[in-house]
Amino acid sequence: MTGTTDTQPETGAEPAGKPAKISLRSGARLAVVQALYEMDISGKGVLDALAEFEAFWIGQEVDGIVHPPAETAFFRDLLRGTVEEQRAIDPKLDQALAQGWPLRRIEIVLRAILRAGAYELMFRRDVPAAAAISEYVDVAHSFYTADEPGLVNAVLDRLAREVRPGEVGAQKASGKPGSSKPLPGKPSVGKPSAGKPSSGKPPAGKA
Repeated sequence: MTGTTDTQPETGAEPAGKPAKISLRSGARLAVVQALYEMDISGKGVLDALAEFEAFWIGQEVDGIVHPPAETAFFRDLLRGTVEEQRAIDPKLDQALAQGWPLRRIEIVLRAILRAGAYELMFRRDVPAAAAISEYVDVAHSFYTADEPGLVNAVLDRLAREVRPGEVGAQKASGKPGSSKPLPGKPSVGKPSAGKPSSGKPPAGKA
């Protein structure tokens, strides 16, 4: 793994001429969420998604949007791991979500964010829990302007308190990522929020 940090904020894809100034690992997380979205709606497998994103999306300009570069090895591990460990991840997220709102009812992009974040918390112990939560809250801000980032923070924090109690359990509510906060309202269900694509093209994040 290269020497990039896990605490630099995610800003999403930028318009052409304004490359995103984010870390390579932040770029990898954004690309993973986009790839999971693509796989969910198209039925593509991991190998096809890896090949497509590495060749045509990561660090490339697509339809006037410059997608940030990413740490390739980290991107590959996150995508493969999130898919391979989905049977372990989904029940944990169901437990962390509000009662009556299972993961399958959550909008596709938000579901991808939660799954990737859960994979890091559960299987990438080299990444500090607070840093992982903060990064995926920032990824959520790339796609949403309402309550969704708060939902990501709350769900991943609840999961972290179970799977990383030594790191998170002693923290007090502080209003910062990684702190315990109530779930904000009901999760987005059924379809992306306004401005979120439902076509076969991966979402690009906010410009």
